[in-house]
Amino acid sequence: MRLLYFLVLLLLATDTALPATRKARKKRSKKKIEVVLPTPIQPTPAPITAEQADKPTTKTSTPELTPRMKPAVDLSPAQADSLLAEWRERQRSETFKTFFEQYILIDSTTITDNTPDSVYINRLRKIVSPIQLPYNAIVKAHISRYTQPAHTGLISRVLGMSQYYFPIIEEELLKADLPVELRALPIIESALSTNAVSPMGAVGLWQFMPTTGKSYGLEINSLVDERRDPVRSTQAACRFLKDLYNIYNDWTLAIAAYNCGPGNVNKALARSGGKTFWEIYDWLPRETRGYVPAFIGATYAYTYHQQHNVEPTPAPLPLAVDTIRINRLLHFGQVASTIDLPIETLRALNPQYKLDIVPATTKTYTLVLPQQHIAQYITHEQEIFAKDSAYLKEYINPANIDKKRAERTGSIYVVRRGDTLGAIARRYRVSTAQLMRWNKIRNPRALRIGQRLRIEGR
Repeated sequence: MRLLYFLVLLLLATDTALPATRKARKKRSKKKIEVVLPTPIQPTPAPITAEQADKPTTKTSTPELTPRMKPAVDLSPAQADSLLAEWRERQRSETFKTFFEQYILIDSTTITDNTPDSVYINRLRKIVSPIQLPYNAIVKAHISRYTQPAHTGLISRVLGMSQYYFPIIEEELLKADLPVELRALPIIESALSTNAVSPMGAVGLWQFMPTTGKSYGLEINSLVDERRDPVRSTQAACRFLKDLYNIYNDWTLAIAAYNCGPGNVNKALARSGGKTFWEIYDWLPRETRGYVPAFIGATYAYTYHQQHNVEPTPAPLPLAVDTIRINRLLHFGQVASTIDLPIETLRALNPQYKLDIVPATTKTYTLVLPQQHIAQYITHEQEIFAKDSAYLKEYINPANIDKKRAERTGSIYVVRRGDTLGAIARRYRVSTAQLMRWNKIRNPRALRIGQRLRIEGR
């Protein structure tokens, strides 16, 4: 009994103690747990010297960003255009060099008079193209013509101009799905001169006659001649060449037909009974016989100029350009006098406008400007067009138009080192006698470097 009584008392004592224990636990759980992080150790500052104490304190700031480092939002339109122009110029130059350094420098054979034909044959074979580039004595003569020291001045100038014109030409050839090697045709047609005029009246890079040019959509009138426009004339040439290839299914015959017309090629095919250019060679007009070999020679000289120690002249035009759409009558003088852009640059970039006038009255036209002047033009556009009465009033009178046309007809060539009167005459498809008559030259060998020669238009 005592044991049972003791157990009952023990249970009662335990039950009364439990609530107090629970309350204590609740109070402990409400306490906030604080984690104390160690204080970071600060480096002991170096003692200040007497010289430092005497110097005035300066406010520290981040270094000023150069224009190239600044975020785009901080750039003005003119700065953005300047950077874009610099990038495009560098890209064009590097692309030009890379093409020859990485893809063309196949061998380092020094060309001499005793160089075996196998060197030329091997190099032509390595220009992989849908256009056949065979080697024979006739082709060798044209290669020598382009690469001999006496004639390398022409290739040097062509290489310089090709940095501007070839990207335009190649882009259109690729769009038309035509061989890129056709870019050499304007070399033998015009030496890459948009102002080239033949004695027969063919004009521009691709030497279109008026009838052929119009049939392929080129605008030719008193104020505009798109045969001189590098983009529009190349587009027309692509359509013409594609049509010729569809007739013959042979690029050498198509190239020959580009020179003398498909009618003459058809006559040579009929008379000779042959089917290739070389089989009908003797039945073609004399100029056309040399046309395909000249094309091969120009292709070789352009591709392998470094192996012949020919260096390109500097590009004569800015490599970074852009276009503006013009929907009002505009004279080049309005632009040149407002944004400080030489009118000669406007003429070189827009050779299709014969009288310095963009005749945008019923349709829009393009105006090509250096990239770094695009933002300037846009900013001052209203000011430019406000000058129309000052620059265009003299063209309202037809007599003034005839006068200006006479002043602008033809070209001016500045004589350079190594030039001869005969070479200049061949370049512009005129005779030496004509050059002498137009410029009152008595001695054809008495040319001076820097002398300005007038080449009359046709």
